[in-house]
Amino acid sequence: MRIMISDISVFIYKKRIKNMHLYVKPPNGKVTVSAPLNMSDEAIERFVRTKSSWVKRQVKKFEAQPRQSEREYISGETLYVWGKQYFLQVEYGTGKNSLVLSREKAILTIREESTALQRDNFVREWYRSILKSEITRLVPKWEYQTGLKCDGWQTKYMTTRWGTCNIPKRKIWLNLQLAKKTLDCLEYVILHELLHFIEKHHNEYFISLMDKYMPYWRETKRALNGQILDFMENPTGTIQDNKIKLVE
Repeated sequence: MRIMISDISVFIYKKRIKNMHLYVKPPNGKVTVSAPLNMSDEAIERFVRTKSSWVKRQVKKFEAQPRQSEREYISGETLYVWGKQYFLQVEYGTGKNSLVLSREKAILTIREESTALQRDNFVREWYRSILKSEITRLVPKWEYQTGLKCDGWQTKYMTTRWGTCNIPKRKIWLNLQLAKKTLDCLEYVILHELLHFIEKHHNEYFISLMDKYMPYWRETKRALNGQILDFMENPTGTIQDNKIKLVE
């Protein structure tokens, strides 16, 4: 279900919960409401309308957050790798494409006739490679710390969620964009998703688990959601359906 409040789309999800929860999620300010199954649509809409001023303020914050310009993959652009900014230096060759970090430069060697889309696809897979390497190292670390077992993980480019999980299958998905953030952000999301295996909701028990295993998680959360965002064709207004969720 979707309603419009002051020209803002609000997505309603009914669940087996006792209380109603209102979220404005990065990076594009998607507004969602989780409501009890037995609550009427009219009651939900009344609740959201009483919060409309707050919702508009939160959405405006996301509109004002810095974003990278649309990538053309030409010299002078910037790339972020593990939270550090690099200046792109494009070189042309006829062999295998490559991306090498050297001090403050990211040297991209690629065919001269390649399109921006082809360059983007290559760089995206490069990010996937370095992200997988760190996930392979960090998942066992947090499995050991928590005593929780992850039966599988994958990387996926997502626009409104840093991570997600399938609890019955004990599988997690991690956003490809995490390779652009600092490593502690990746650890935070891994821990967050692992803990969902024993607590589905972001309740007091879940928060107590986060406090136990990562006492500084709140600072990391703020850093994650405060770092520069990717370019998006529609950073505000019309909301994309494929869920980055502000992980608690």
